[in-house]
Amino acid sequence: MQLSPSTVVVAAGRPARAQGAPVNPPVVLSSTYVSQGIQQPGELLYARMDTETWHPFEAVLAALEGAAQPAVVFSSGMAAIAAVFAFVPVGGTVVVPRHAYQATLGFADDLAKRADVRVVRVDVADTEQVVAALDGASLVLLESPTNPMLEVADLPALLAAARERGVLSAVDNTFATPLGQQPLAHGADLVVHSVTKYLAGHSDVVLGAVVASTDDLAQRVRSHRTTHGAVPGPFEVWLALRGLRTLALRVERSQTSAAELARRLAQHPKVVEVRHPSLPDDPGHDRAARLMIGFGSILGVRPVGGAAGADAVVAAVRLWVPATSLGGVESCLERRRRYPTESPTVPEDLLRLSVGIEDVEDLWRDLDQALRAIR
Repeated sequence: MQLSPSTVVVAAGRPARAQGAPVNPPVVLSSTYVSQGIQQPGELLYARMDTETWHPFEAVLAALEGAAQPAVVFSSGMAAIAAVFAFVPVGGTVVVPRHAYQATLGFADDLAKRADVRVVRVDVADTEQVVAALDGASLVLLESPTNPMLEVADLPALLAAARERGVLSAVDNTFATPLGQQPLAHGADLVVHSVTKYLAGHSDVVLGAVVASTDDLAQRVRSHRTTHGAVPGPFEVWLALRGLRTLALRVERSQTSAAELARRLAQHPKVVEVRHPSLPDDPGHDRAARLMIGFGSILGVRPVGGAAGADAVVAAVRLWVPATSLGGVESCLERRRRYPTESPTVPEDLLRLSVGIEDVEDLWRDLDQALRAIR
């Protein structure tokens, strides 16, 4: 039976049906397993290598991303990013977005210093610019929409160009989630997630994951996890699976609210600019409408008053949570350039808003009063 993603997220990764069997997979808290003689294929040996509590989550994420082999879950999103960057050889070239998760860009810059890696930053919305940068590259790591500027890439075109040139391609799918787009279907070699965000969805675990297009790539990623020790705890993965079950409901609610808030904010007298692909005049609207299912739950908002005005909004909200990270059930906001490591082309006054699942009218009233308080 062909199931929709919103059903897969609930139904996949369950224990086999048998009389008296549990509906949910159990948590196994063991660092090692009984073993003697030569290890047989599929036999568990030591929890740094593999443990059965990872398997249901890895199966569900693979099914959502359309992968033939299980995902590989990591101890954090950056551990997953590090596994992808491990494919870049010393002296190689990596192409990354000019706007992306700041720790990703920081990792790329670190590679440039210690491994003589050439880092090329591109505007992912400029297809010709990205394609031109691919010649001679070892890896292209894309975000779409980007963090925090919400630029939308033409993934099919870029991934096809990478494949034609023999460049390994990876897409960070954290913002869109597998319900919004499936990069493997467009030709990506690897997909990365910060599971901490939408997949787990409750701001209570730190995890990452990589989904590979082939068994060979999956084995290499899994080997990296084992040898580098970037392994998650079983209880954290179980919590992530528990959160994942409601992904479709949470994304549907938060995307709808985000689009409504974007529409209202675009008309607010104390707002200079709003970025959200749902807006008809947003630069990424047409591409997102063509390539994505929904427009995501992240907003970029620039209030009047510059950085001081943005800080004033953060200080004045009462329902929105001033916090970093995103994708939880609670709505969060922050001024991104408060971090000195944020890309210098991100406006000083940009607020990144992560819309949660609260009542949209409550969210609007809180934002409105905070904006009107700007002097």
